[in-house]
Parts: sequence; C-alpha cells; structure tokens
Amino acid sequence: MGAETVVDKVRAIAERVAAGYGLDVFDVQFRREAPGMVLRVQIDRPGAASKEEDSVGVADCASVSRDLSAIFDVEDVVPTAYTLEVSSPGLDRPLRGLDDYRRFTGRLAKVVMRQKVDGQGFFRGKIAGVDGQDVLIDGDDRRTHRVPLDVISRANLEVEF
Repeated sequence: MGAETVVDKVRAIAERVAAGYGLDVFDVQFRREAPGMVLRVQIDRPGAASKEEDSVGVADCASVSRDLSAIFDVEDVVPTAYTLEVSSPGLDRPLRGLDDYRRFTGRLAKVVMRQKVDGQGFFRGKIAGVDGQDVLIDGDDRRTHRVPLDVISRANLEVEF
C-alpha cells in the first residue's frame, strides 16, 4: 500500500472524527523521519480565530488523537509502525486558496510570488480581502497590491504581537 493511499484513507477517517468535534482537517502527512514513520494530522477550527479560545487547543488535539488511535488500531489503516501526531497548523499557518485569504482578512501575512507584481517578488502586509481570483494585500509600502492567486507560490500568516 503506497503512502498516498494511506494518506487518503487517514484523511477520510480524520475528517469524520474531526467533524464530530466541530473541527476540520487542515493537512495529513505520512513520511519517514529520523525516528521512523510519522503520521501527522493537522486539525483546525472552521472560521476565523479572532481570539485564542477560538483556535484549536491541546484538549482538541488529545481528543482527536485518542479517537484516531482507536480507529486505526481496529481498522489497521497504516501497514507499518508509526508515530501519530495531531496538532494545529500554528500561528504562522500556510494560506491555501481564496477561502483562507477571506477567512484571515485583516491579518498580517507574507505572500511570495512566482513572478513580480508591482515590481516585487513578495509582499508583507495585511490581507485586505479577495476580489475575483485576486488577493488584495495592504503592503508595508502603504499601497494595496492586487496579487493573482495563480502567481502566489507560498504564503503564510505572520505572528503578530
């Protein structure tokens, strides 16, 4: 059974378990690391986390981990020894797709592009929203930049203190 098949099966089970707690699955990875095979499931709360109590906490991770472990043990989903890690995407989470940019409008982000936009290869600033297929960024230069989603190579929220 290939790693992709394991990831697909784990994602399907994890989505059901997470939904029972009002959570979403952000990412699933299954790969070899120094201690051996690691199955990493990142969970998230739908909607913008405007306050710390709105984000995924340790208790959420523990509940999902406990339930996943029980199901994986019974259904033998992972064909090899592995370590299960359940976590949140973190404060500097990656941004994927227009829904993330809508969700985190008003938050500080760094956006890196495959090609220059307004003469720059990246922008750091507040997400000003989405217009069609473009992400609007209020840059450090005090200008609003229109960045087509398809030229963004990577983006993540910046930690604000």
